[in-house]
Amino acid sequence: MPHTLRERQKLLNRVRRIAGQITAAEDLLEADAECERALHLLAACRGAISSLMAEILEEHIMSHVVDPDAAGNSPEREAAEQLLDIIKSYLR
Repeated sequence: MPHTLRERQKLLNRVRRIAGQITAAEDLLEADAECERALHLLAACRGAISSLMAEILEEHIMSHVVDPDAAGNSPEREAAEQLLDIIKSYLR
């Protein structure tokens, strides 16, 4: 997980915003709101979760899979960055 308190708080804040979005989706469904509003909100929730997943995955790969002390242009680090680019495009 995050290696600094600042990063941890940032991720927790994002999770709390996502929880608020999910609660708002529940409220829309309970209120029998228009489908379009619920679909837009659910799309935003999905995007937020995918973005959070990508950020945590990047942190994991760069801290635990790739040697954190590897040079910025090492083949290992470049391969990890290429993989992350592919994963991020997939999660969009």
